Amino acid sequence: MLVNDNFRQLPVSYLFSEVARKISVYKEENPGKEIIRMDIGDVTRPLFPCVIKAMHEGVDELSKATTFHGYGPEQGYLFLRDAIASHDYQSRGIDISASDIFVSDGAKSDLGNLGDIYSKECKVAVMNPAYPVYVDDNVIDGRAGSLCAGRWSNLVYLDCNPENHFMPNLPQEHVDVIFLCFPNNPTGESITRDELQKWVDYARDNDSLIIYDSAYESFVRNPDSVRSIYELDGAKKVAIEVRSYSKTAGFTGLRCGYTVVPRELKGKYADGSDVSLNTLWNRRQTTKFNGASYIAQKGAAAIYTPEGISSVKAATDYYLGNAAIIKQAFIQAGYKAFGGEDSPYVWVYAGEGVDSWGLFDQLLRVCGFSTTPGSGFGTKGDGYVRLTGFNSRENTEKAMLALLNREKD
Repeated sequence: MLVNDNFRQLPVSYLFSEVARKISVYKEENPGKEIIRMDIGDVTRPLFPCVIKAMHEGVDELSKATTFHGYGPEQGYLFLRDAIASHDYQSRGIDISASDIFVSDGAKSDLGNLGDIYSKECKVAVMNPAYPVYVDDNVIDGRAGSLCAGRWSNLVYLDCNPENHFMPNLPQEHVDVIFLCFPNNPTGESITRDELQKWVDYARDNDSLIIYDSAYESFVRNPDSVRSIYELDGAKKVAIEVRSYSKTAGFTGLRCGYTVVPRELKGKYADGSDVSLNTLWNRRQTTKFNGASYIAQKGAAAIYTPEGISSVKAATDYYLGNAAIIKQAFIQAGYKAFGGEDSPYVWVYAGEGVDSWGLFDQLLRVCGFSTTPGSGFGTKGDGYVRLTGFNSRENTEKAMLALLNREKD
């Protein structure tokens, strides 16, 4: 039996798996030494009481024949889709309806699965640095070409650096699919409406599709920063938006998110005829997906109650507070640090002559906390490390105190 040969082109280890492996090796070599995890973006605050209550209600319903739910709609239950449309969009003046929304088991799955509805021949553009899933999924699907000096030959890279304030420039060639993420993972930077409007206009002029990852929109506090791409004129005709409850409400272990595919959004078959991407995505989901858990969707719907809205604000404020502590400590220690304001991520420059894994090892061995090497996010991430605000306040302060004490020694 032949297998998908594209897998052999992927790096041997996924970035976060390699980080975990190195931490495990270090623990074996240094038994009893505490390691504070400031690397992976997993949350530490528990599920909200209103979510727990709603999930218990869902379990009780499943325990009785009169209220039992088996297979649900592949698009998600209408009680959740209506709540999403009302609270996340319509309350902000954005005309998105339940029929545009597809509930899933999380953003990561949808970001990969969307490749089923655009052609293998599409030219794909990705930010550099970027969440590795955007690149790896297109490698698996056969769109990436060959790897040379850290770049895939068929991908278009949108380089982000301090010189352009980590805002990618428009492509100098035609691209079919553009992956954008704001607030950004890993750099932690948000985008203004004027900056994002340029991308929407480019997509309209070039018949391109934007896949907009807004998993961290609930962390936005700056009124000039974008929370949804559909705030922009014309975006519903060119953009798919992917969202997650993982960081918004601590659903990393529960798994629930959603993707918005507006009915106005069109693509073309090979013969040039138009087709609704909403229709294609619906067909894909009904073929390959049986819907997110009823219990998880019950919990997600509770996020939109007054108690849930208040809890989301408190949780994201907490993680933003941690990010502010991290950024301030690294700046005080003499590093250049970015992000951490509309985002839980802080992006730290290692300094001249130090690569990402070098700073990772240094901070792990000297300060006792882990980071994520920026080189794992692309060639333009080398020389940086990413830290997250998702640990506890106590551990965040302890880790940053170790950093500052190291600088004094």
